[in-house]
Amino acid sequence: MTDIVVVGSLNVDVVVPLAELPAPGQTVLGTADHRRAGGGKGANQAVAAARLGRRVAMVGAVGDDPEGEWLTGLLAAEGVDTTGVLRAPRPTGQAIVLVTADGDSTIAVSSGANMWLAPEHLAPSYDLIASARAVLLQQEVGAEVVAAAVAAAGGLVVLNPAPARPVDAATLARVDILVPNRGELAALAGAPAAASPPGPADPAAMAGLPALARSLGTRGPVVVTLGADGALVVTADREWLVPAERVDAVDATGAGDTFCAAMADALLDGAAIDEAARWASRVAAVTVTRPGAMAAAPRRAEVPAAS
Repeated sequence: MTDIVVVGSLNVDVVVPLAELPAPGQTVLGTADHRRAGGGKGANQAVAAARLGRRVAMVGAVGDDPEGEWLTGLLAAEGVDTTGVLRAPRPTGQAIVLVTADGDSTIAVSSGANMWLAPEHLAPSYDLIASARAVLLQQEVGAEVVAAAVAAAGGLVVLNPAPARPVDAATLARVDILVPNRGELAALAGAPAAASPPGPADPAAMAGLPALARSLGTRGPVVVTLGADGALVVTADREWLVPAERVDAVDATGAGDTFCAAMADALLDGAAIDEAARWASRVAAVTVTRPGAMAAAPRRAEVPAAS
């Protein structure tokens, strides 16, 4: 049985290192040569889960082009089953990643084959999705694809609602674990997001997050990722903060994807939701100390023991 089926995006990332991110209308010279890397939130999560030792299958689409061939080859080399990755009459998705030395990033995505994927394209993979112990999803593919995959899932359903967009109530009701960041939570709940969200040390600022999380109607916990501030775990009757690991960040691009993969990994081992969030924080903390997204995901043996 497959442990985790990831239904989502596959992109080729073009990473441009910068001293600082450009303001609108500004041209900024890179500090080093650009590089090509595997990416897309779906592919990142698939590789992160595989490096933790899980049996992983990827369902998605790439173009019938050299980039698609190269990208599926990267996943296969990590042990990810790519038989569910279709070839589309569209270019392989690409992302332009601008990243600074202190880990800040701005990303522009050309979706290509990812948005060609439609619910009917999932039909050959329905048995795989239904039999997987967990299905991990994001929102770099169409909303109808996410809804169809959630409906087909027979195991644990973990949804990372990134990038932010509305999710219909019927889909949310079938989600076991929702993993948004603060802005994505606000977007899902129809609430305004703060331009510069304060940290959880401000109780007044944090007080509204549990109510927003509970308003969504998921059938399980909501884990709100807060970057360097940690993660807020919200269940039906309580909430608590899981502090972030303190590390010297290099590149935060893939941290959220690794966090989601590690959450699913821990839950499949029977961990309680707070234990799973702590494990995910430790895995993500290793990720941010390395450049890249997919390439930065650690193997299980590279994650330090809990302090």
